This record gives sequence, C-alpha cells and structure tokens, in this order.
Amino acid sequence: MKTIVFACVHNAGRSQMAAAWFNLLADPAKARALSAGTQPGERVHPEVVEAMGEAGVDLSDARPKRLTDELARDASLLITMGCGETCPVVPGLRRDDWPLEDPKGKSVARVRAIRDDIRTRVVKLIANEKWGES
Repeated sequence: MKTIVFACVHNAGRSQMAAAWFNLLADPAKARALSAGTQPGERVHPEVVEAMGEAGVDLSDARPKRLTDELARDASLLITMGCGETCPVVPGLRRDDWPLEDPKGKSVARVRAIRDDIRTRVVKLIANEKWGES
C-alpha cells in the first residue's frame, strides 16, 4: 500500500481536491492519498467545496491539517501544488510539483477548471504508477 501526500500551504483547496480525486479513482488496495499544509487554514475554501460537490465529491466535512513529520514518514510520494518557495520539502521523499493556480477567492467557473485539471493529473498519476483498479 502506497501513501501519497498532496501538500500546499493552507491545505484548503488544491491539495484537498487532489486527495479526494485520488481516493475516489485509485484502487484502495494499492494506494491512498492524504492532504496537508504547512500553515493549514481554518476550513476548505467554500468555492472548492461547491465545485467538488458539483462533481459528486463531498468535501463539506474535510478539514485542513498540518503536514507533520509523522504524516510524511510513511509516504511514498509528495506532490506539491505549485506553491513555489513556500512548498513543503520532506528530505528523502520522492517529490513532484504540479504548478496549479490557487482557487481561493476565484469564481466557481475558474475553480471548476482547476478542479478538472487536478482530476486529469490524478488520472495520469494513477495510470503511470499502476495504482488503478486491476
């Protein structure tokens, strides 16, 4: 079982969407995803909850959490969400960066585009790593 951590600064948008898509689309016997942030916000952005809800993914109970050493210890891969110099780094952990626009404060139409871009990236990651249903 592989653990993938999707991380950004506030864990209130991009990383929440990525982890939700991953856990919906990957084979749970092969891999699972967590999301976290270096400075977690108070809540998931309402525009993110709305856009994901439109796609059938309920994030209304999701809560931002801190990226800790303990959380990252068992991870196989860290994917950061285009947060530049403020992106977390975990020494020794394989890392990729997805340069994604922050959805905070954006129109729902713009958040839908970000949501769909994240879904496409997650589908590609699952296929490349063979974490899909057999």
